[in-house]
Amino acid sequence: MRPRNIFEVEENSQNMSVIYLLIGISLPLAMGFLIVFLRNAKRGQFDDLDTPAMRILFEEKPITQTEIKTEEQPK
Repeated sequence: MRPRNIFEVEENSQNMSVIYLLIGISLPLAMGFLIVFLRNAKRGQFDDLDTPAMRILFEEKPITQTEIKTEEQPK
């Protein structure tokens, strides 16, 4: 009796049926991601990538005491 080769595929096995399931799940998922990406690109989500990263580098003008007093006064 010869040793069994682990790479041999039996004729009646269902080894490849898993790939059909994975393809069936991955295609609608990929289409969903593509639709969401295109919708967000159309709305301008990805237009300006530099400004938000640079905004943190610039300090805001500090508030002075006179500005605080003018804000507290009723109009």
